[in-house]
Amino acid sequence: MSGYILCQTKKAKNPYFIENISTNIYSLEELCYYLYHNLYLVDRSIINEGLCTWISEELELPRLAAKIKPHLGKFASMEDVMYPIFKEINYLSYEELKVLNGKLARLDVESPLLREKRKGDALVENSMYVNAIHVYQNLLKKEGLEAAKEGLTESIYHNLGCAYSYLFQMEKAVECFEKAYELGKTEEALKCFLLAYRSVKTPIEYESKLTELAVSDEQKAEISNILEKFAKKPEIPVYSQHVDEMLEQFTRDYHRSTGS
Repeated sequence: MSGYILCQTKKAKNPYFIENISTNIYSLEELCYYLYHNLYLVDRSIINEGLCTWISEELELPRLAAKIKPHLGKFASMEDVMYPIFKEINYLSYEELKVLNGKLARLDVESPLLREKRKGDALVENSMYVNAIHVYQNLLKKEGLEAAKEGLTESIYHNLGCAYSYLFQMEKAVECFEKAYELGKTEEALKCFLLAYRSVKTPIEYESKLTELAVSDEQKAEISNILEKFAKKPEIPVYSQHVDEMLEQFTRDYHRSTGS
């Protein structure tokens, strides 16, 4: 899939709407790209009768639609639907197919709760923050999160905070980051919480919180350096529109440290 891929099939006059990421696609190549890169977003909102109709009528590939249609439904495997689509235009190289097989194998053994969390993460990656928030909020209402994976609740709260911050809803983001820190007590969670907290509170409130949490001088210095990086002058506060930039690096560090 490296480089340019020329369309081998007819381009649709009427697009197929992918609800999860609010995007129209016009070709089989675009469909393949979406399926390969968004496994956790492949569900009945895209794999359905409407897709078969679109493939048959708009792309003029009735045989492909006929291969897919019997596998629609509750108990169908993802492979039965996806592989015929990929093979229609030989979209994947041998190495890419091996990678896909590995991803699907891991996905098959994941708990439904973990898969749903990954779906929320995929929505965040596609900038569908409101949809991701709904996924995370529904997950937090369910039981068995820690049984599915230790630290899963903390990770959900952290990612929910990120989603809120990308929408500049910093008060809600602060609440989520604080909850994540209370659950995990990790250094990365503390940094994220304090960065978000500083964006919506006064300097006095921020200093009070540092004292309350017994933040070390080393941690204070590190956070101060980050804040200064995103402010024109050290004495000018970093407002919420800059927080998402600061949190991106900490989110990557957070996931590396927690394996979530």
